[in-house]
Amino acid sequence: MRALPYVATTFATVALCGAALAADAGPTAQQAEKLASTTCAACHGAAGRSSLSPFPNLAAQTAPYLQAQLKAFRDQKRADPDAQAYMWGLASPLNDAMIAALGSYYASQHAAAGKSGNPKLLAKGKEIFDKGMPAEGIPPCNVCHGANGEGNAMFPRLAGQHAPYLVKQILLIQNALRVAPVMHGLIKDMNRDEMLAVATYLASLGPQP
Repeated sequence: MRALPYVATTFATVALCGAALAADAGPTAQQAEKLASTTCAACHGAAGRSSLSPFPNLAAQTAPYLQAQLKAFRDQKRADPDAQAYMWGLASPLNDAMIAALGSYYASQHAAAGKSGNPKLLAKGKEIFDKGMPAEGIPPCNVCHGANGEGNAMFPRLAGQHAPYLVKQILLIQNALRVAPVMHGLIKDMNRDEMLAVATYLASLGPQP
């Protein structure tokens, strides 16, 4: 949680950014890059590669997914606790053009490197990701999220994401604290060991050649 002292200052930065956007209704890619480097980087790291596990990597995330999440934060439709605590205020000044530019900026960045993990967890996680858990009615994750977790349009990139962050999001979705209609029914029977295994495997996946 080392990033928390920075969060208060980011609200002031975004307020200033909001005033600038009001004066200029046509934000450019350069403005999005500046916002990412001066505000978003406090939690999400330079170019969206976060070193803090509570905050997700954004680099190489799919643009449609990022844009949808930013709009949900801005419109207060994504209401999980962290969204309310951090992103509602930060996203409130963003217009659709800036959201589109931010999505494109992060989608174009180099993905975060994978992290090594417990070999047994990696093997179990890979099996769940590639084959699903038929007995629990869980299909292979790669059907939606890509063969290497690279994401597909509205289905987010999971490769290289922090394992603790992924486990937390699965729990939030499972407990209906985060709305994710496709996922609610699919993961309702996952236990924490299975969540940790698949999250550890996904965290190990770096950029593909």
